[in-house]
Amino acid sequence: MTKEEVFNKIADILVDRFEIDRTKVTNELNFKNDLDADSIDIVEFILELEDTFGADISDEDAEKLETVGEAVDYITAHQS
Repeated sequence: MTKEEVFNKIADILVDRFEIDRTKVTNELNFKNDLDADSIDIVEFILELEDTFGADISDEDAEKLETVGEAVDYITAHQS
């Protein structure tokens, strides 16, 4: 899966979960600062990423994912 395909799937998840405009989703979008996501929102989002991409994301790695771009890079690098 290309970075663009991963980005688009993550964008779809964010639009559904946080009810934001698709045009607001960029690689620089920060989950906590821009979406006002709390720790529960982040955990649910990470679980959805794992389900969507069939990836295992450790708690330690999940804590480092702060932006859409970081999530895209992580998923791209850890695809099975």
